[in-house]
Amino acid sequence: MSDLRDLYQEVILDHNKRPRNFRILPQPTHKADGVNPLCGDRISVFLDIEDGVIKDIAFQGAGCAISSASASLMTEALKGKPVADVEHLFDAFHNVVTTDCDCPKGLGKLGVLAGVRDYPSRVKCATLAWHAVRAALEERKQPVATE
Repeated sequence: MSDLRDLYQEVILDHNKRPRNFRILPQPTHKADGVNPLCGDRISVFLDIEDGVIKDIAFQGAGCAISSASASLMTEALKGKPVADVEHLFDAFHNVVTTDCDCPKGLGKLGVLAGVRDYPSRVKCATLAWHAVRAALEERKQPVATE
């Protein structure tokens, strides 16, 4: 268990220090903002969707290490995926960070965030980017909040 916890911390720290896809897409087809009032996390997600596939995805914002790392891991997981897969991945990820279940296949590196479930107040940090992506796909104009 200690090895898994060490891996969890290592991946979180790596993606927080060097977030992947941390930029603004110049002409996104979809965009949404999210906020976690409890922690102060703020995020904007940008998607370039073509023929039902997420061709590119990026994010910008400021937040805690878990929020930033989760957004970074999420962008890696969603890039190149069909839009139809997003809801399934959201549900699988949310299940992993909120319940004591085994990591479902297909989550890849996202599975390391399962350790968040041991800290219920941090679940909103880990899921903020996912809520923002869902809002972007639904073309919501108002920022989405985790509260």
